[in-house]
This record gives sequence, C-alpha cells and structure tokens, in this order.
Amino acid sequence: MESTALPFLVSIPLLHLLLLSSAAAASCPPRSCQLLDSCSTADDCAAGLYCGSCPASGNVQPACVRALAYQPTAFVKGLPFNRYTWLVTHNSFSIVDEPSYTGVQRVTFYNQEDTVTNQLRNGVRGLMLDMYDFENDIWLCHSFQGQCYNFTAFEPAINTLKEVEEFLTENPLEIVTIIIEDYVRAPKGLTKLFTDAGLVKFWYPVSEMPMNGMDWPSVTDMVAKNHRLLVFTSDASKEANEGIAYQWRYMVENEPGDPGVVPGSCPNRKESQPLNSRYASLFLQNYFPTIPVQNEACKEHSVGFAEMVDACYRAAGNIMPNFLAVNFYMRSNGGGVFDIQDRINGLALCGCGTITACQAGAPMGVCKNTGSPNRTSTNSGGTYSGKGRYSDCKD
Repeated sequence: MESTALPFLVSIPLLHLLLLSSAAAASCPPRSCQLLDSCSTADDCAAGLYCGSCPASGNVQPACVRALAYQPTAFVKGLPFNRYTWLVTHNSFSIVDEPSYTGVQRVTFYNQEDTVTNQLRNGVRGLMLDMYDFENDIWLCHSFQGQCYNFTAFEPAINTLKEVEEFLTENPLEIVTIIIEDYVRAPKGLTKLFTDAGLVKFWYPVSEMPMNGMDWPSVTDMVAKNHRLLVFTSDASKEANEGIAYQWRYMVENEPGDPGVVPGSCPNRKESQPLNSRYASLFLQNYFPTIPVQNEACKEHSVGFAEMVDACYRAAGNIMPNFLAVNFYMRSNGGGVFDIQDRINGLALCGCGTITACQAGAPMGVCKNTGSPNRTSTNSGGTYSGKGRYSDCKD
C-alpha cells in the first residue's frame, strides 16, 4: 500500500464535528434517529447507535453515535488473519460500576463501561486482561508491582473467560484474541483456567503460529479448524511450559499510555522489536493515555486518533496495525474508533476509503458508492448494557 493513501484518514473526525453542530436540532421518531441526529435517550437511536455527548470537544448536545463495529471479514473474505485490523479493549475487565467480589470498596482506575459480553457483541475482537494469583485463584486485577489487592481486584478470571466461551460457541465464524498481562505464578495455573472455562476446544496451537513475519493462515482455514482463540502471554516461560504464545515473539507493539499518544511519534514498547523490523506479522497499536478519563475519551477518539494511526503506520514501515487497543471504546463525536477501523480495513484490503466500499472480486481501488461517509448505516445488533452513564446521555 502506498503511504500517500493514509492522509484520507485524518479528515474524517473534523467532518464529524462540523456535521454534529448542523444536526443538533434534528428530531425523529423513537429508535429511528440516525448517526449524528440529536437524541435525548438511548431509545431514540436506531440499532447499532447510542446516545451520547462530548463536552470535552465542546459538543454538549447529545447525538446518536456509533456503537457497533463492522467485521472486515464480512466484506473481504478469506485473507490471512494478519491482513485485517481488529478492535481491542484495553483492560477489558476494568468496568465502571462492576460490583465488588471481595466485599471491599474498589479503589482503582477504570477503562471500559460495559460487560465483556457486550464488548464482543459490539464487534470487539481482542481483550487485554491482567491476571494475578489472588485468594487461591486467578483473578483479573489492577495492581502495584505485580501484587493484587482486595481493593484493586475485579473478579475471578474464569467469569470473563466463560463469557468468551459462550460468545465463541454462539458465533462459530468469529475469532477472538486474548492478550494477558501475566502475573500468574501457580504451576500450570493458566492451563487449568482455560481448561475449566471450556476454551481449549477453540485454542490456536502455538506450534502452528507463524514466525519471522510470515503470514498467518486465512481466517477461513482458522474457522474450519476451530482455531478461533488466540492467546498471548507477557511471560516468556509459559510458551515452553504451557504452550501459551509469548506475545512479543509474534507481534510488535508501540508504547502504551502517554508515550503512545504523542502526536507524530510512535516508539516501540521496550519488550517489543522495532515496529519496522518485520520480526513478527502482527502489529498492536495502543492508543490510550496512562490515566483513563471517561469524559475525555470521546475527544481522544474523534480528534487525533487518525493522525496517530498515520504516525504508527509510517513508524512500522507502511504496515497497518492489526489491533487497535483503546479505553472506553464507544465514546466519540460520531464514528470514533469504529470509523478508524473501517478506514484502515478499507485502505488495506481493497484500496477504498472504508471497508463498506469494498466489492467482492473487484480490483484494488475499485469501490462502490456508499453515500455520504458520515451517514453510515450500521448493522443491527449493537448492545449497550448501560452501567448507566452514556446510554442516558449523561457525562
């Protein structure tokens, strides 16, 4: 792909801001408001949308914004897994208003707003999970220096993994990636955990993972073999001991947190090989600040994200990211992370400005007319459980 194609990405967020102001006075019947139409409750918006505002960008008028990702494999089929870009939630388990399982009030940061089940239903295909030994079990937890505390713990990891098992069982064509920040020291602890959660039947064997930047199998082959769960660990010893892939043997990654959102810069994470090394065929782009702030996420996803994708694309030697990891993934001024993912997949897979313009069997760059890019018709099925705030248009 020519690097000159990327600047198309950067014009979209500004377009959303301009259209949001012109659409603010619109009204529509219940459950029929379209993208950027004004709304007062979540029930006003059509399927695949929800009602939210973004005071951080000066947009106090609630409007319908995207809540659902298009799966690129629905438009361009049968390519190697590493040709696609997938949406990932950072600290997927760290959910606002998640009840305490320890009986102690939690004191920690939060990164997401709805359940892992809803994240998956809304098109998230990668989960970043921090796992620790805690209370004679393996828990999802924030920590300090590798130690989980009762006031930073969320829940036993098996609860979330059972949600993944249910989703994969109910959706036999889907592939999910789990990236573990691994502090588990119990012998074969992760092996037992994934076995007990019923996920071994979906396991992609590490012995078949491509090395040295080679292509992955096609998504069609992965589905046919039921190799639909990719699991990576930050603990290098687990690959030999438990058959769990060591993350940085198979992917490169930029710096998470504040270093990963500096305009024009995209340094690699210290554990990772340089982004342009061609050492591995998967590229994880982190895009979230060190301190997550719910009310700022809509601005982060609508202004600056496209520029950071462009910077990381160039830093990686003109390679698109395969995973986009974000906080509060549904917050935006209109399309947010979903539009960015669509544009990356469109440019990478068919040479079009969005994945919905791709045509089966057409030459690269031959695109269908999808109409105005800011009035995208979304798939049905988007889900937002509403831990409260955003589905009710409150910030």
